[in-house]
Amino acid sequence: MSDKFDSFSDLLRAALGERLAPADSLLDMFTDDVLFEFPYAPDGLPGRLEGTPALAAHLEKLGPLLTFGPMHLGNVHAVGETVIFEFSCTGQGVKTGAPYDQVYISVVTLREGRIARYRDYWNPLIVLTALGGTEAAAAAYAGAAQ
Repeated sequence: MSDKFDSFSDLLRAALGERLAPADSLLDMFTDDVLFEFPYAPDGLPGRLEGTPALAAHLEKLGPLLTFGPMHLGNVHAVGETVIFEFSCTGQGVKTGAPYDQVYISVVTLREGRIARYRDYWNPLIVLTALGGTEAAAAAYAGAAQ
């Protein structure tokens, strides 16, 4: 499977299918107490977000740092309320112009049709390059959306 999507919310709807309850926005797809984890997050970027307010703040900080092109959904594997899927995207660092061409494996656990836990596995070197290195990435993230 390799489907192309212009938004993360559309990609999630395709990957999770009928398991995901209808939602008006990306944040509505998550439980209020969602746990979002980035096991390979480099220093200066969050490794864990708890709750939709933390997720919303994170997304606001990323917006000015990276531009995203199309996302491509790969394999999807579902076992009960857990869905594992592969996807990739193209993009670039806003300040550096360096490519952000990333491949992800996401492990999502649903509760009552909403995402309760999201573990996001990706290559930290790609984000560091796109943002200009470890110190620049940490400074950009800390200073974004303030």
